[in-house]
Amino acid sequence: MDERITALRERIDELNLELLSRLSERATIAEAIGRVQTELGLSHYDPVREQAMLETLVAANRGPFTDAAVKSLFKQVFQASMQLEQEQDKSRYLTSRRTHRSDTVVSVDGVPIGGDHSPVLIAGPCAIESREQLGAVAAFLASRGVRLLRGGAFKPRTDPYSFQGLGLEGLRLGRDACDAHGLAFVTEVMDAADVPACAEHADVLQVGARNMHNFTLLRKVAQSGRPVILKRGLAATIEEWVMAAEYLLSGGNTEVILCERGIRTFERFTRNTLDVSAVALVKLETHLPVLVDVTHSGGRPDLLVPLTKAGLAAGADGVMIEVHPNPAVALSDNKQQIDFEAFDAYLEATMYHELLSPGRTELYGA
Repeated sequence: MDERITALRERIDELNLELLSRLSERATIAEAIGRVQTELGLSHYDPVREQAMLETLVAANRGPFTDAAVKSLFKQVFQASMQLEQEQDKSRYLTSRRTHRSDTVVSVDGVPIGGDHSPVLIAGPCAIESREQLGAVAAFLASRGVRLLRGGAFKPRTDPYSFQGLGLEGLRLGRDACDAHGLAFVTEVMDAADVPACAEHADVLQVGARNMHNFTLLRKVAQSGRPVILKRGLAATIEEWVMAAEYLLSGGNTEVILCERGIRTFERFTRNTLDVSAVALVKLETHLPVLVDVTHSGGRPDLLVPLTKAGLAAGADGVMIEVHPNPAVALSDNKQQIDFEAFDAYLEATMYHELLSPGRTELYGA
């Protein structure tokens, strides 16, 4: 090798290290600016500032790079700094895996949800209609090994004249039925004013799809002292869904469970469209447990099994499903709920019967 080439390459190596040191120093300063901008609520991107820096660099350019090449090089530097600031922002979120690398496991009445534990099954009627109806469901589910019963005392309905739930009486019926059969009670809370009553009676509070963006409710639920299931909104992005969970965690509640329940699309064959990719993505980006509501996502009993398999294959930590003694006369969502016989078939087809079998007794058909 020619000695001149060797000497020049050695000089390039030295300059590379100098450039790296300077770029690292620049990035550190950019991060500091980003932190101040965040504190002040300012945008991290300032196009006027960027253009002024480029004009200064072009004016100082003496070659051999062209002005266009100088702009291109420094735009890459600016972009790398911006990405660094964005990563810095993500690291401060309580939902982020950068903040909490291990999976969060939420325990409900001794039932672990999340982590390496077996998928949980939450079942029950759309709405609590009577003591007899809920008692029959609770007895049946308990006989099949189900440990968590869902049932709505307050129902958010599109039609203002449809059944809106039994309210406080529904909460009492839910508590009584679960106590009688050794089940944990999961119910939806719709109004911040109802949080104390719901927390008194229920083991888990659910924030429904229509209330995902109700930040007043989220703040109140965060202070309830109960685990929370947060359903994704009808047309919410994944980021909006995760940020709603951030309200709960930042409010002091660390027992948050996400639930993908299908989003609204142009499709008419199903009630909603199950976003399987969202399940996989939030498992990667957050440390929170994730459920799939297979009843609302498809709105069709004949899709319950494949949607369950798809959700669990994508990494879901459990499933929510609606069960009613006689769906044909149910006061809400009667077309999408399944009866006891269909639920038994569902357990067999999804292999859930093997997970629940330790607590199973032969009640159905007795």
